[in-house]
Amino acid sequence: MAGVAVSIQLTATEVHQLTAWVRAGTTPQRLVRRARLILGSAAGLGSRALARQEHMSRTTVRRWLARFMSKRCDGLQDQPRSGRPTTIKRSTRALIVAVACERPAQRDVPLRRYSLSELCVELSERLLGEPIIPSRTSIWRVLANDALRPWRYRCWIFPRDPHFLQRAGPVLDLYACQWQGRPLWADEYVLSADEKTSIQVRRRLHPSTPPRSHQAMRVEHEYERAGVLQYLAAWDVHRAVVFGRCEPKTGKAAFGRLVDQVMSQEPYRSARRVFWIVDNGSSHRGERFAEELRARHPRIAIVHTPTYASWLNQIEIYFSIVQRKVLTPNDYSSLDELDEALIAFGHRYSALQMPFSWRFTRQDLERRLREPLLQPHAVTLATAA
Repeated sequence: MAGVAVSIQLTATEVHQLTAWVRAGTTPQRLVRRARLILGSAAGLGSRALARQEHMSRTTVRRWLARFMSKRCDGLQDQPRSGRPTTIKRSTRALIVAVACERPAQRDVPLRRYSLSELCVELSERLLGEPIIPSRTSIWRVLANDALRPWRYRCWIFPRDPHFLQRAGPVLDLYACQWQGRPLWADEYVLSADEKTSIQVRRRLHPSTPPRSHQAMRVEHEYERAGVLQYLAAWDVHRAVVFGRCEPKTGKAAFGRLVDQVMSQEPYRSARRVFWIVDNGSSHRGERFAEELRARHPRIAIVHTPTYASWLNQIEIYFSIVQRKVLTPNDYSSLDELDEALIAFGHRYSALQMPFSWRFTRQDLERRLREPLLQPHAVTLATAA
């Protein structure tokens, strides 16, 4: 019959493969249409009906049916294509990568780091006389292929503490509910504490306006300083409870009042032991201060983080949340208003009962310290710039 193609006979394996291509959501649509052509032909449809169904010409339908008859399922795949010939020479690509990996100062360029635009200018000067100078997009593609972004940078801290592991390890063990190789008892608690200092009250000259349709919240640029306070907080690592207080200034006396506030409450008042993780700030530095606290609260155990290792103190995570959710934007009218907001947010956050998902363990730290870059004293603590 005119317009009817010869029905194709399929094996069970071919039916399974073609059906899988049609049903899979990740199959390229070109291949899906070709698979439907073959399945339709096997079901007895002619070339005219197949062309109408897939919105193809009958010539295209016959070509793919012939490709299948010749090479079966492999014939439905696109053949390799040569593509557009490369216009950037290998030496030029190597130069792009080399320049991106250099500090500008090495070439007496008055920059601290290259942007994509500055790289284009620098490469154009070095490639004068070349028949083809790569465009901005071409340079970007070369850099992307090698995962190079010279305009980005990270800050690094290299602690000089020769006993970094011995001091950081116990902190990480406490986060994992371990102390000196043994699990913590049910009535032992871990608190992370510090101060967020010099929080200004910036009273705006005009009140902030709430968001509106197609308009973000507006905060007056000019402000008057209405005082400064210090926010002291302790975070129960495993119970996800925060205790906070505001003080006019920091110091051992102010931090001692925070300790008294926490230790006067249950379950800490009757606990077997309460570990306080603190950094080496002046408010809680040294063994003498630890002894003074133990004299008032015998159940306290002070654990200091190593120098340059505030990232080990979980309270810093809470402070970052406070900065984003309570202090930005800063448009409070008085110290009392700011004080109330900080304390209220602590109660609100404690109600969530969500401990931080801390995954960095002592084993991870030991593995990092074995890396060649970190020997012998360079313990790399990366912070995004």
